[in-house]
Amino acid sequence: MATAPASSPVATPEWEARQQLAACYRVFDMLGWSEMIYNHITLKVPGEEGAFLINPFGLHFSEVTASSLVKIDIDGNVLGDSAYPVNRAGFVQHAVFHRHLPDAHCIMHTHTTAGMAVSALEGGLRPINFYACNFAGQIAYHDFEGVTVRSEEGERLVRNMGSKRIMFLRNHGMLVMGRTLPEAFVKHWALQRACEIQLATLSMGTPLEVAPEVVAVHQRDLHMAQVPGGPGAADFAAMVRLADRRDRSWRD
Repeated sequence: MATAPASSPVATPEWEARQQLAACYRVFDMLGWSEMIYNHITLKVPGEEGAFLINPFGLHFSEVTASSLVKIDIDGNVLGDSAYPVNRAGFVQHAVFHRHLPDAHCIMHTHTTAGMAVSALEGGLRPINFYACNFAGQIAYHDFEGVTVRSEEGERLVRNMGSKRIMFLRNHGMLVMGRTLPEAFVKHWALQRACEIQLATLSMGTPLEVAPEVVAVHQRDLHMAQVPGGPGAADFAAMVRLADRRDRSWRD
């Protein structure tokens, strides 16, 4: 397993990526987005073409540390030493997007209750709340084909994703990508909130949909905002501080 640069040959950019990704797993767990030992967040290793970090199969999100993350290539082969295997069902799906979408620096896949519920709803996410309006017209959908272990499904996944970078895997869950991990995080957070609020709204009756012209203004104004450090940077940093107050073992 990799350790900090002071005691091993792991490059500093890789160690920083490891710490960022390990923190993200702990934040996901803190927010209730764990799913036993399943689901995945992958992150490109800086400066290493075709190298990625993924959670070790068998560890709960709350157990993931910087050194326990597994480095793999685009085909899922383990690079270097690792005491842990990789869940094939996890990386087959991620690999096809990492291979074909250069801007997919970080990919997050979850089975949250709200995300899975909306993925199984005819019409998917609807523009009926503030957060959902962020994503109107920006979500791709892919029909359920069973557990994602077959590489031949990849062509259809990429085709259905198109130019979008958020996908509902129907009857399955959510897939969110970002040019950085914090960007992917804040998109996943807002998408999760949109799903939770939609479930609450639909339980009460007929929802009010926001008019398309209002959605357009909403999205325009969101994108005009200047965000220090880039999209999601401040949000993610705040959540890492919260995770740190609970448990700092992810840093090891």
